[in-house]
Amino acid sequence: MGAADETPPRSGSDPASVSPDGPREMVNDPARTGFDPQIKWWMNYFRILSGQMTPEGVFHYREWRYKTHEERDCKRCDEFRDWAFRYSPIVRFLSEKTGDLNGRLDASNVVCRRCPARLDENGEVHRQSGGFSPDHGILLCANEIRDRKHLEDTLAHEMVHAWDHLRWKVDWMGDKDLKHAACTEIRASMLSGECRWTREAFTRGNWSLTQQFQNCVRRRAIQSVMARPRCKDEEQASKVVNKVWDSCFSDTRPFDEVYR
Repeated sequence: MGAADETPPRSGSDPASVSPDGPREMVNDPARTGFDPQIKWWMNYFRILSGQMTPEGVFHYREWRYKTHEERDCKRCDEFRDWAFRYSPIVRFLSEKTGDLNGRLDASNVVCRRCPARLDENGEVHRQSGGFSPDHGILLCANEIRDRKHLEDTLAHEMVHAWDHLRWKVDWMGDKDLKHAACTEIRASMLSGECRWTREAFTRGNWSLTQQFQNCVRRRAIQSVMARPRCKDEEQASKVVNKVWDSCFSDTRPFDEVYR
């Protein structure tokens, strides 16, 4: 459940917090530096482009920028969300099918918020573009949403999770096993449109012409299962995805076929 785009969003999870101050090498407070904020922005941006800033510095700089533009990003995300519920065929369809299961998804429980990223002990950055919680609804990460089409894909992904939960009461945390999580991740990536060829090619740079769609769905499902607390490693995630692959990849409900 939808990354930045490279890291699938993790359903039912809250974004991790990051230090607002950043590393010593990057001080963004104009009161301390004496620089105009716009000048400071260009100075840091130039350091990134010229390779003078460490990966940790880049991470904190990006988080600072997101925090600075939080209000603007959330307003833009709200507008994209409202457009999707009014005009997007896939969002309207999933909203209707969710209603058939006595569920409801609208502006009251599909919310836009800034989602801080997480920097792990290996220096890898983990981002998400959305998430689903059975108790709270859908989270759209305003700072990670690139454009209206990206929000539409992310929202559709999380709405598939919502439909699956209403239909089958998904075991999100994998307390019994991880098969439920693997199956709903396969279905969400398959049905939302985020693995269509144009998205893979032009956004992620994957230009393969054979098995591209299947490889994308499998890769994103494995990454999402790996993020579950009960999953030990990539090997376990791969095994559980392979166990449910045939039945879940062929299950297009509530659609008659893969829509896009």
